[in-house]
Amino acid sequence: MSGQDLNADNIVEFIADIFERRGAESYLGEPVTMSEHMLQGAWLAEQDGAPEALVAAALLHDIGHYTSEFGTYSPEDVEDKHHDEAGGAVLAPFFPPVIVECVRLHVAAKRYLCATDPTYFSRLSPASVHTLSLQGGPMSADEVAAFRENPFHEEAVRVRIWDEGGKVANMKTRAFRDYVPLLQRVVHDFSNRV
Repeated sequence: MSGQDLNADNIVEFIADIFERRGAESYLGEPVTMSEHMLQGAWLAEQDGAPEALVAAALLHDIGHYTSEFGTYSPEDVEDKHHDEAGGAVLAPFFPPVIVECVRLHVAAKRYLCATDPTYFSRLSPASVHTLSLQGGPMSADEVAAFRENPFHEEAVRVRIWDEGGKVANMKTRAFRDYVPLLQRVVHDFSNRV
């Protein structure tokens, strides 16, 4: 199945297949795999009492690392591959804006938190500190103001906090398949509204 064949009826199964085939890949030098990291984000969102849309956003926030599954997103990728933008772009046709924006903004939310919360930088893993430097470092005052203009910036900050917390070796979480019904509900509710 290619990205061109995707629709609201098969997108969740397509993503589940990606998780199952590629989820064991290492996650940027962290002590967890890609799938463990994203599952931990969703688990932390659930433990925080987040609504389904934010659980889905936490689960899918790094889907942009797999964009080769959907087709090449930029032939000029050199350092920062902008997985945040790529992930938002692949989800946009199928998922509601709050999820798409949380995925698209989760890197910006890290930069925002580093600029606005004096304690946040000390919570970053070494890999996050490194990627922060590739992603532009802490936001400037103008960037902070622009970030706050996005109607979903608060939700993106929540997803970012779960993202940073989801790097714990051997954490017990749900399996991806446990989230399939939730993802299908979110996709079908959105497709019925558009």
